[in-house]
Amino acid sequence: MRRLRVGRYTRDRFSCGVTCMRRHFLRPVLALCAGFLATAALADEPKPVDKPADKVEAKAEQSVTQHRITVGGATIDYTATAGTLIVRNDEDKPIATIGYVAYVRANPKGAPRPITFAFNGGPGSSSMWLHVGILGPRRVEVVDAAPTPPAPYKLVDNAFGLIDKSDLVLIDPVGTGLSHAAGDSKDDDFFGVDPDIDSFVRFIAQYVSDNQRWNSPKYLLGESYGTTRGAAIVEQLQDKRNMMFNGVILVSVATDIGALDDTDADRPYALELPTYTVTAWYHKLLPGPQRELEPLLQEVRAFAMGPFTTALMKGDAIQPAEFDAVANKLHEYTGLSVDYIRTAKLRVHVGMFTQEFKRTAGMTVGRLDTRFLGLTPDPLARDAAYDPQASSITGAFTATFLDYYHGELKFGADKTYWGTHYAIGEKWKMTHKRPNGTQAMVNTNPDLGAALVLNPSLRVLVLNGMMDLATPFFGAEYMLSHLSAPAEVQKRIDMKYYMAGHMMYLEKDSRAQMKRDLDAFIDATSRTEK
Repeated sequence: MRRLRVGRYTRDRFSCGVTCMRRHFLRPVLALCAGFLATAALADEPKPVDKPADKVEAKAEQSVTQHRITVGGATIDYTATAGTLIVRNDEDKPIATIGYVAYVRANPKGAPRPITFAFNGGPGSSSMWLHVGILGPRRVEVVDAAPTPPAPYKLVDNAFGLIDKSDLVLIDPVGTGLSHAAGDSKDDDFFGVDPDIDSFVRFIAQYVSDNQRWNSPKYLLGESYGTTRGAAIVEQLQDKRNMMFNGVILVSVATDIGALDDTDADRPYALELPTYTVTAWYHKLLPGPQRELEPLLQEVRAFAMGPFTTALMKGDAIQPAEFDAVANKLHEYTGLSVDYIRTAKLRVHVGMFTQEFKRTAGMTVGRLDTRFLGLTPDPLARDAAYDPQASSITGAFTATFLDYYHGELKFGADKTYWGTHYAIGEKWKMTHKRPNGTQAMVNTNPDLGAALVLNPSLRVLVLNGMMDLATPFFGAEYMLSHLSAPAEVQKRIDMKYYMAGHMMYLEKDSRAQMKRDLDAFIDATSRTEK
């Protein structure tokens, strides 16, 4: 498999949630999740992203099938619709056909059921990772924290999905899945923060109208870069479409991309440090006796925001005594040698950490999930060459999803499904327009803050993997405390933590915990006092 070199980190081509876009964009957010080699049809070399001469006709298609599942002892009948929906501009001219899969439970009582719109990230990732990873009624079984063997793979009824609590619509962005530009538009037109958000806003508004769901409790769920777009989607739907949401669910947060890019800036090093500590604690490589994790993390958070950030801000002007004191503390909190930390000038970025942490054992640590280990191809390299987590599960997710999509859902067998389209990341425009100006690097925290102000009933659920180095949990805490909104909105944000990685639902106990957290959130927010 070919590898991409992005910034200072060389990796296999994968992205379930966030793909690196350029040399200086999103290297640390590379996710999943949540990219992985997403389709059996994907060739070694990326196909051209855009072929204006091969314009796709604006034609909606559907395959509707009936299914039954048992969840918690209860039998649930539901309808699955795999299809494409035509998205139109303000003049009602087609601009895209967007692929989706919807699951709607039979509801003989007729009460409005909640509906959740879900998507992964990339940019360039379809929704198949969330689809057969946790949310859909069928789930792929993979080996946790170890490589999953080749086919045959196993697809099972998913007792941890959403169908018992909420109807579900999984959306594939333009350029992924079967989604393409239509009419006079080109795929390239959608490869940027704002046009991508706009296409989702139009899709959701159209789906809600087509399916008479205006009176349903509504939720958005995004993973990784999906949280970047989700924070802006909810603001635009509420502000411009008067579509009020009950809740937003952020899985592995990446709302402020600049806070995650440690290629040239100092800020991300402090946000990554607590995950280094959890990793060293988990693998029992912290110096001294094993400590209780939570008190240790409180200590590390304080150090990261205090002495460590102060030292980083001083740059080359730092005095030797302070430099040595910080280096020794970093050794205590990461297990890395003092000499290595000193050589790195206190700045050990994620690619360096995943290569160095178990270098003497000849092992590379996972980036999306630091519980995963893999053989190191070049022990002398500075940066990790690949992500063992991604290579451990990619084949299973790809084969199982495509078999299910073409087989049980009876859709798309005559087309190429782009599970992850890597060329999109190379073209992605990271600018984002806000009322006070255009951001050079997208930060949708203010969008989410504005949505919470506009809708006093809106709640946010944040799910964090403690062993995720693509979108570190301390980064999520930092981002959600910078919403540019009144302090009151913080009361409506609920943070949950899992002893797992970016795709926390790979781990059995975390999967069950995630189900409980999602159920409780939907129950609490869908019951509105009249």
